[in-house]
Amino acid sequence: MQHALPGAAAQAHLAPVPRRQWPTGFNPARVRHAAGLLLAFPIQNRTHIVLTQRAHTLERHGGQISLPGGVVEPGETFEHAALREAHEEIALPIETVRVAGALTPLDIPISGFRLHPIVAVAQSRPPLQPADGEVARIIEPSLDELLHPAALASTIRSRDGQDVRAPAFRVGDAEIWGATAMVLAEFLALLGWPGPKPV
Repeated sequence: MQHALPGAAAQAHLAPVPRRQWPTGFNPARVRHAAGLLLAFPIQNRTHIVLTQRAHTLERHGGQISLPGGVVEPGETFEHAALREAHEEIALPIETVRVAGALTPLDIPISGFRLHPIVAVAQSRPPLQPADGEVARIIEPSLDELLHPAALASTIRSRDGQDVRAPAFRVGDAEIWGATAMVLAEFLALLGWPGPKPV
């Protein structure tokens, strides 16, 4: 986290094609800020991260895999917002984690947010509990699983009547795509991942 970030070029490895853009004439001042926590911790000497599956009943992005996170409240730093949201969504004991730094902010035009990913580490696996009505389940993939070539997949999704190719990570029965996959792509690039092999 002390070196230059891979940035948008790394995020683009897992970006949907075509990628959604801000509407013509959109005022950047109207962007809402959100923060997500990318927490790394060990299980049996292998590094894992925490992801959540959003409750299917949620109006926005229901059922999707995401980082714990949410809207930055007035007066909050991105780091504080990410930790607060992780505590609220998965009962993360925030006193047990250390913030390592921030990844590159990522615009999500479909919901009007700019996501600020915050990386944190814990020395041991934290006790976690999904929040009722908000988190369907907690997923803890290892970095080895995400880095395995077999984890990369490509799906076709429909958006506004148009087919969109959505690169994804598949771990178990979880399909990680969109903004979450793009954040993970930058994080993995920091660890030396070169991105998907050309097809």
